[in-house]
Amino acid sequence: MTPPGDMRAVSRRAACAGIVAQVLATPALGQGSDAAAPNHHSIEIVATPITRFNRLSNTKTFGRLTFRGGLVLTSSDRAFGGLSGLAMESNGRTFVAVSDEGTWLTADLETQDQAPVRVTNARLGPILAPNGKPVRSKRDRDCEAVAILDGDLTRGTLLMAFERLHRIERFPVVDRVVQAPIGALRMPAEARQMKANAGIEAMTVLAGGPHKSAVIAYCERFPDPDGNHVGWLWIDGEPRRLGVTSLGGFDLTDAAALPDGSLILLERRFRWTEGVRMQLRLIPAAEIAPGRIANGEVLLTADLSSEIDNMEGLGVHRDADGATVLTLVSDDNFNPVLQRTILLQFALA
Repeated sequence: MTPPGDMRAVSRRAACAGIVAQVLATPALGQGSDAAAPNHHSIEIVATPITRFNRLSNTKTFGRLTFRGGLVLTSSDRAFGGLSGLAMESNGRTFVAVSDEGTWLTADLETQDQAPVRVTNARLGPILAPNGKPVRSKRDRDCEAVAILDGDLTRGTLLMAFERLHRIERFPVVDRVVQAPIGALRMPAEARQMKANAGIEAMTVLAGGPHKSAVIAYCERFPDPDGNHVGWLWIDGEPRRLGVTSLGGFDLTDAAALPDGSLILLERRFRWTEGVRMQLRLIPAAEIAPGRIANGEVLLTADLSSEIDNMEGLGVHRDADGATVLTLVSDDNFNPVLQRTILLQFALA
Protein backbone atom coordinates (compact mmCIF):
# COMPACT_ATOMS: atom_id res chain seq x y z
CA MET A 1 0.00 0.00 0.00
CA THR A 2 1.05 3.62 -0.49
CA PRO A 3 1.74 5.89 2.50
CA PRO A 4 -1.17 7.25 4.60
CA GLY A 5 -3.73 9.27 2.72
CA ASP A 6 -3.24 7.04 -0.33
CA MET A 7 -0.32 9.21 -1.45
CA ARG A 8 1.55 7.85 -4.45
CA ALA A 9 4.83 9.44 -3.61
CA VAL A 10 7.99 9.58 -1.56
CA SER A 11 11.01 11.65 -2.48
CA ARG A 12 13.71 9.99 -4.49
CA ARG A 13 16.54 11.99 -3.00
CA ALA A 14 17.08 14.09 0.12
CA ALA A 15 19.41 17.06 0.53
CA CYS A 16 22.51 16.01 2.46
CA ALA A 17 22.62 18.49 5.35
CA GLY A 18 19.03 19.58 5.96
CA ILE A 19 17.37 16.39 4.69
CA VAL A 20 14.45 18.10 3.01
CA ALA A 21 11.95 15.61 1.60
CA GLN A 22 10.20 16.41 -1.65
CA VAL A 23 7.04 14.36 -1.41
CA LEU A 24 4.54 14.74 -4.19
CA ALA A 25 1.27 13.01 -4.93
CA THR A 26 1.16 11.09 -8.19
CA PRO A 27 -1.79 9.49 -9.94
CA ALA A 28 -2.59 5.85 -9.38
CA LEU A 29 -0.94 3.57 -11.88
CA GLY A 30 -3.21 2.24 -14.55
CA GLN A 31 -0.79 0.09 -16.50
CA GLY A 32 0.42 -2.28 -13.76
CA SER A 33 -1.20 -5.56 -14.66
CA ASP A 34 -2.24 -4.31 -18.09
CA ALA A 35 1.44 -3.92 -18.95
CA ALA A 36 2.19 -7.46 -17.85
CA ALA A 37 2.26 -10.07 -20.56
CA PRO A 38 -0.55 -12.65 -20.44
CA ASN A 39 2.14 -15.24 -19.69
CA HIS A 40 5.24 -15.05 -17.56
CA HIS A 41 8.42 -13.81 -19.21
CA SER A 42 12.07 -13.14 -18.42
CA ILE A 43 13.14 -9.59 -17.64
CA GLU A 44 16.47 -7.87 -17.16
CA ILE A 45 17.05 -6.01 -13.90
CA VAL A 46 19.85 -3.47 -13.54
CA ALA A 47 21.33 -3.22 -10.04
CA THR A 48 23.20 -0.13 -8.82
CA PRO A 49 25.05 -0.66 -5.51
CA ILE A 50 24.23 1.15 -2.29
CA THR A 51 27.44 1.03 -0.27
CA ARG A 52 26.33 2.84 2.85
CA PHE A 53 22.97 3.00 4.59
CA ASN A 54 23.33 6.38 6.29
CA ARG A 55 23.90 9.15 3.77
CA LEU A 56 25.93 11.20 6.25
CA SER A 57 28.33 8.59 7.61
CA ASN A 58 30.04 5.30 6.85
CA THR A 59 28.52 3.62 9.90
CA LYS A 60 27.71 -0.04 9.29
CA THR A 61 26.38 -1.00 12.72
CA PHE A 62 22.96 0.13 13.92
CA GLY A 63 22.28 -1.47 17.30
CA ARG A 64 21.92 -5.19 16.69
CA LEU A 65 21.88 -4.74 12.92
CA THR A 66 24.87 -4.60 10.57
CA PHE A 67 24.33 -3.15 7.12
CA ARG A 68 25.65 -5.50 4.45
CA GLY A 69 24.72 -3.50 1.38
CA GLY A 70 21.93 -2.57 -0.93
CA LEU A 71 20.86 -2.14 -4.54
CA VAL A 72 18.76 0.27 -6.54
CA LEU A 73 16.83 -1.91 -9.00
CA THR A 74 15.56 -0.74 -12.38
CA SER A 75 14.18 -2.44 -15.47
CA SER A 76 12.96 -1.40 -18.90
CA ASP A 77 9.99 -3.74 -18.41
CA ARG A 78 6.99 -1.52 -17.63
CA ALA A 79 5.45 -4.16 -15.36
CA PHE A 80 8.45 -4.09 -12.99
CA GLY A 81 7.91 -2.16 -9.76
CA GLY A 82 5.41 -1.70 -6.96
CA LEU A 83 7.00 -4.48 -4.88
CA SER A 84 4.82 -4.83 -1.79
CA GLY A 85 5.80 -8.24 -0.41
CA LEU A 86 8.90 -10.46 -0.34
CA ALA A 87 9.81 -14.00 0.66
CA MET A 88 13.29 -15.55 0.59
CA GLU A 89 14.08 -19.21 0.08
CA SER A 90 16.14 -20.74 2.87
CA ASN A 91 19.21 -20.67 0.62
CA GLY A 92 19.10 -16.87 0.71
CA ARG A 93 19.58 -16.70 -3.04
CA THR A 94 16.18 -17.19 -4.63
CA PHE A 95 13.25 -14.94 -3.80
CA VAL A 96 9.69 -14.17 -4.78
CA ALA A 97 8.13 -10.72 -4.66
CA VAL A 98 4.62 -9.48 -5.40
CA SER A 99 3.28 -6.20 -6.70
CA ASP A 100 0.15 -4.38 -5.64
CA GLU A 101 -0.67 -4.09 -9.34
CA GLY A 102 -1.13 -7.84 -9.73
CA THR A 103 2.23 -9.33 -10.72
CA TRP A 104 4.76 -11.71 -9.20
CA LEU A 105 8.53 -11.74 -9.62
CA THR A 106 10.97 -14.60 -9.01
CA ALA A 107 14.73 -14.14 -9.27
CA ASP A 108 18.16 -14.91 -7.86
CA LEU A 109 20.01 -12.45 -5.64
CA GLU A 110 23.77 -12.77 -6.00
CA THR A 111 26.18 -11.58 -3.31
CA GLN A 112 29.90 -10.86 -3.12
CA ASP A 113 31.75 -10.43 0.18
CA GLN A 114 28.34 -10.75 1.87
CA ALA A 115 26.91 -7.75 -0.01
CA PRO A 116 24.16 -8.02 -2.66
CA VAL A 117 25.58 -7.22 -6.09
CA ARG A 118 23.07 -8.25 -8.78
CA VAL A 119 19.68 -9.79 -9.53
CA THR A 120 19.64 -12.54 -12.17
CA ASN A 121 17.28 -15.11 -13.69
CA ALA A 122 14.36 -12.75 -13.16
CA ARG A 123 10.93 -13.86 -14.33
CA LEU A 124 7.74 -11.84 -14.06
CA GLY A 125 4.14 -12.84 -14.58
CA PRO A 126 0.56 -11.88 -13.75
CA ILE A 127 -1.19 -13.14 -10.64
CA LEU A 128 -3.90 -15.47 -11.83
CA ALA A 129 -7.53 -15.88 -10.85
CA PRO A 130 -8.93 -19.38 -10.11
CA ASN A 131 -9.96 -19.65 -13.77
CA GLY A 132 -6.31 -19.36 -14.82
CA LYS A 133 -6.67 -15.87 -16.32
CA PRO A 134 -4.81 -12.78 -15.02
CA VAL A 135 -6.68 -10.79 -12.42
CA ARG A 136 -7.66 -7.45 -13.92
CA SER A 137 -9.49 -5.18 -11.51
CA LYS A 138 -7.60 -3.24 -8.85
CA ARG A 139 -10.03 -4.63 -6.29
CA ASP A 140 -8.92 -8.17 -7.09
CA ARG A 141 -5.20 -7.74 -7.78
CA ASP A 142 -3.96 -5.54 -4.90
CA CYS A 143 -1.46 -8.05 -3.48
CA GLU A 144 0.42 -6.82 -0.40
CA ALA A 145 2.27 -9.83 1.06
CA VAL A 146 3.68 -13.21 0.09
CA ALA A 147 5.01 -16.16 2.11
CA ILE A 148 6.28 -19.64 1.32
CA LEU A 149 3.83 -22.04 2.98
CA ASP A 150 5.62 -25.27 2.05
CA GLY A 151 8.33 -26.52 -0.27
CA ASP A 152 10.30 -23.97 -2.23
CA LEU A 153 10.06 -22.04 -5.47
CA THR A 154 10.92 -25.12 -7.52
CA ARG A 155 7.88 -26.94 -6.19
CA GLY A 156 5.85 -25.60 -3.32
CA THR A 157 2.95 -23.46 -2.18
CA LEU A 158 2.79 -19.71 -1.68
CA LEU A 159 0.38 -17.64 0.35
CA MET A 160 -0.57 -14.23 -0.98
CA ALA A 161 -2.49 -11.60 0.99
CA PHE A 162 -4.73 -9.13 -0.82
CA GLU A 163 -6.47 -5.98 0.33
CA ARG A 164 -9.53 -4.21 -1.06
CA LEU A 165 -11.05 -7.66 -1.69
CA HIS A 166 -9.57 -8.93 1.59
CA ARG A 167 -8.31 -12.51 1.34
CA ILE A 168 -5.31 -14.84 1.68
CA GLU A 169 -5.04 -17.37 -1.14
CA ARG A 170 -2.85 -20.43 -1.75
CA PHE A 171 -0.87 -20.56 -5.00
CA PRO A 172 1.17 -23.54 -6.23
CA VAL A 173 4.57 -22.60 -7.63
CA VAL A 174 6.44 -24.84 -10.08
CA ASP A 175 9.90 -24.06 -11.47
CA ARG A 176 9.59 -20.50 -10.17
CA VAL A 177 6.31 -19.90 -12.00
CA VAL A 178 3.26 -19.06 -9.89
CA GLN A 179 0.14 -20.99 -10.87
CA ALA A 180 -3.56 -20.26 -10.38
CA PRO A 181 -4.84 -20.29 -6.75
CA ILE A 182 -6.15 -23.53 -5.29
CA GLY A 183 -7.91 -22.26 -2.20
CA ALA A 184 -7.97 -19.63 0.49
CA LEU A 185 -7.67 -19.29 4.26
CA ARG A 186 -10.78 -18.69 6.29
CA MET A 187 -10.92 -14.96 6.96
CA PRO A 188 -11.97 -13.48 10.31
CA ALA A 189 -15.38 -11.86 10.56
CA GLU A 190 -13.67 -8.50 11.21
CA ALA A 191 -12.32 -8.53 7.66
CA ARG A 192 -15.64 -7.05 6.56
CA GLN A 193 -14.84 -3.95 8.61
CA MET A 194 -11.39 -3.30 7.10
CA LYS A 195 -10.96 -0.27 4.90
CA ALA A 196 -10.25 -1.07 1.28
CA ASN A 197 -6.67 0.23 1.30
CA ALA A 198 -5.65 -0.66 4.87
CA GLY A 199 -6.13 -4.43 5.16
CA ILE A 200 -3.68 -7.29 5.66
CA GLU A 201 -0.23 -6.06 4.74
CA ALA A 202 2.12 -8.15 6.92
CA MET A 203 2.00 -11.94 6.69
CA THR A 204 4.31 -14.91 7.20
CA VAL A 205 4.43 -18.53 8.39
CA LEU A 206 5.95 -19.03 11.84
CA ALA A 207 9.17 -21.06 11.60
CA GLY A 208 9.43 -22.23 15.22
CA GLY A 209 8.06 -21.92 18.72
CA PRO A 210 4.75 -23.23 20.09
CA HIS A 211 2.87 -22.18 16.96
CA LYS A 212 5.32 -23.44 14.36
CA SER A 213 3.86 -23.62 10.82
CA ALA A 214 0.93 -21.37 11.74
CA VAL A 215 0.09 -18.46 9.47
CA ILE A 216 0.21 -15.04 11.12
CA ALA A 217 -0.96 -11.78 9.58
CA TYR A 218 -1.48 -8.18 10.67
CA CYS A 219 -3.44 -5.31 9.19
CA GLU A 220 -1.65 -2.21 8.07
CA ARG A 221 -4.13 0.14 9.73
CA PHE A 222 -7.04 -1.49 11.55
CA PRO A 223 -6.61 -0.49 15.21
CA ASP A 224 -8.46 -1.97 18.16
CA PRO A 225 -10.14 0.37 20.69
CA ASP A 226 -6.78 0.86 22.44
CA GLY A 227 -4.98 1.77 19.24
CA ASN A 228 -3.09 -1.54 18.87
CA HIS A 229 -2.50 -3.16 15.49
CA VAL A 230 -4.89 -6.07 14.92
CA GLY A 231 -3.76 -9.43 13.56
CA TRP A 232 -4.65 -13.10 13.51
CA LEU A 233 -2.95 -16.44 14.07
CA TRP A 234 -4.45 -19.33 12.12
CA ILE A 235 -4.64 -22.41 14.38
CA ASP A 236 -6.24 -25.53 12.90
CA GLY A 237 -7.53 -23.37 10.08
CA GLU A 238 -9.30 -20.90 12.37
CA PRO A 239 -8.16 -17.26 12.69
CA ARG A 240 -7.44 -16.37 16.32
CA ARG A 241 -7.11 -12.69 17.09
CA LEU A 242 -3.96 -11.16 18.56
CA GLY A 243 -2.24 -7.80 18.30
CA VAL A 244 0.87 -5.68 18.55
CA THR A 245 1.28 -2.25 20.08
CA SER A 246 1.42 0.78 17.83
CA LEU A 247 4.71 2.63 18.27
CA GLY A 248 5.35 6.11 16.96
CA GLY A 249 2.46 6.15 14.53
CA PHE A 250 4.00 3.55 12.23
CA ASP A 251 1.89 1.26 10.04
CA LEU A 252 2.78 -2.41 9.52
CA THR A 253 3.95 -3.33 6.01
CA ASP A 254 5.44 -6.85 6.28
CA ALA A 255 6.54 -9.65 8.59
CA ALA A 256 9.14 -12.41 8.46
CA ALA A 257 9.63 -15.41 10.76
CA LEU A 258 12.81 -16.45 12.58
CA PRO A 259 13.68 -20.10 13.37
CA ASP A 260 13.13 -19.66 17.13
CA GLY A 261 9.49 -18.70 16.63
CA SER A 262 10.01 -14.96 16.89
CA LEU A 263 8.96 -12.43 14.30
CA ILE A 264 10.44 -9.40 12.57
CA LEU A 265 7.99 -6.64 11.65
CA LEU A 266 8.65 -3.99 9.02
CA GLU A 267 6.88 -0.70 9.67
CA ARG A 268 6.46 2.50 7.67
CA ARG A 269 5.35 6.04 8.50
CA PHE A 270 4.59 8.91 6.15
CA ARG A 271 4.19 12.57 7.00
CA TRP A 272 4.18 15.52 4.62
CA THR A 273 6.51 17.37 7.00
CA GLU A 274 9.13 14.62 7.23
CA GLY A 275 8.64 12.31 4.27
CA VAL A 276 8.84 8.58 4.81
CA ARG A 277 10.36 6.65 7.73
CA MET A 278 10.84 2.94 8.37
CA GLN A 279 11.14 0.80 11.48
CA LEU A 280 12.13 -2.80 12.20
CA ARG A 281 10.81 -4.51 15.32
CA LEU A 282 11.56 -7.93 16.84
CA ILE A 283 8.62 -9.75 18.45
CA PRO A 284 9.73 -12.65 20.73
CA ALA A 285 7.99 -16.00 20.36
CA ALA A 286 6.71 -15.74 23.93
CA GLU A 287 4.64 -12.67 22.97
CA ILE A 288 2.92 -14.39 20.03
CA ALA A 289 -0.29 -16.02 21.25
CA PRO A 290 -4.05 -15.66 20.70
CA GLY A 291 -5.40 -12.77 22.75
CA ARG A 292 -1.93 -11.39 23.43
CA ILE A 293 -0.84 -7.83 22.61
CA ALA A 294 2.86 -7.99 21.77
CA ASN A 295 5.30 -5.12 22.14
CA GLY A 296 8.75 -6.38 21.17
CA GLU A 297 12.03 -4.56 20.64
CA VAL A 298 12.73 -1.81 18.12
CA LEU A 299 15.82 -2.79 16.14
CA LEU A 300 16.06 0.19 13.81
CA THR A 301 14.30 3.44 12.98
CA ALA A 302 15.39 5.35 9.88
CA ASP A 303 14.36 8.45 7.96
CA LEU A 304 15.42 10.08 4.70
CA SER A 305 18.91 10.68 6.05
CA SER A 306 19.29 6.98 5.23
CA GLU A 307 18.92 5.08 1.97
CA ILE A 308 15.25 4.19 2.31
CA ASP A 309 12.10 4.63 0.28
CA ASN A 310 8.59 3.26 0.72
CA MET A 311 9.81 0.04 2.37
CA GLU A 312 7.11 -2.66 2.14
CA GLY A 313 8.67 -6.13 1.71
CA LEU A 314 10.71 -8.19 4.18
CA GLY A 315 12.36 -11.60 3.93
CA VAL A 316 14.66 -13.56 6.24
CA HIS A 317 17.22 -16.33 5.74
CA ARG A 318 20.32 -17.83 7.36
CA ASP A 319 23.56 -17.47 5.42
CA ALA A 320 26.34 -20.05 5.11
CA ASP A 321 27.94 -18.76 8.33
CA GLY A 322 24.70 -19.10 10.27
CA ALA A 323 23.98 -15.37 10.42
CA THR A 324 20.36 -14.18 10.25
CA VAL A 325 19.99 -11.87 7.25
CA LEU A 326 17.08 -9.48 6.72
CA THR A 327 16.25 -8.43 3.15
CA LEU A 328 13.99 -5.42 2.54
CA VAL A 329 12.45 -4.07 -0.67
CA SER A 330 10.56 -0.90 -1.43
CA ASP A 331 7.42 -0.12 -3.41
CA ASP A 332 8.17 2.63 -5.93
CA ASN A 333 4.47 2.98 -6.81
CA PHE A 334 5.55 2.74 -10.47
CA ASN A 335 6.91 6.26 -10.13
CA PRO A 336 10.59 5.97 -11.10
CA VAL A 337 11.02 9.73 -11.34
CA LEU A 338 10.41 10.38 -7.63
CA GLN A 339 10.80 6.95 -6.08
CA ARG A 340 13.09 3.95 -6.26
CA THR A 341 12.92 0.21 -5.97
CA ILE A 342 15.50 -0.39 -3.26
CA LEU A 343 16.79 -3.69 -1.87
CA LEU A 344 18.63 -3.61 1.47
CA GLN A 345 20.29 -6.32 3.55
CA PHE A 346 21.16 -6.34 7.26
CA ALA A 347 22.63 -9.05 9.48
CA LEU A 348 20.93 -9.45 12.87
CA ALA A 349 23.22 -10.07 15.84
